[in-house]
Amino acid sequence: MRWQSILAIYFLFWSLALFLVLPFYGRRAIHDAPDKPGHDRGAPAHFSFAQVALRVTMLSAVLFGLYYANYVNGWITAENLNIFGGPAG
Repeated sequence: MRWQSILAIYFLFWSLALFLVLPFYGRRAIHDAPDKPGHDRGAPAHFSFAQVALRVTMLSAVLFGLYYANYVNGWITAENLNIFGGPAG
């Protein structure tokens, strides 16, 4: 696999991991300071993108590592995912 492909696929895993991590991050402002003016009650009261990016990077590294190990070793292939059998003939 070329390094450009590795980088592109890792970026896709990073994007997926970002959307998986964000909903579970932080406490909502309604729990911390419900009467703070100008702050949405559904948004996290304290948000650190650096901390989220670190967690996303670790999760995406694990997911990409599993993907790459499967790519090299061929544990799960397209034939394994064919649950409906071959085309009718």
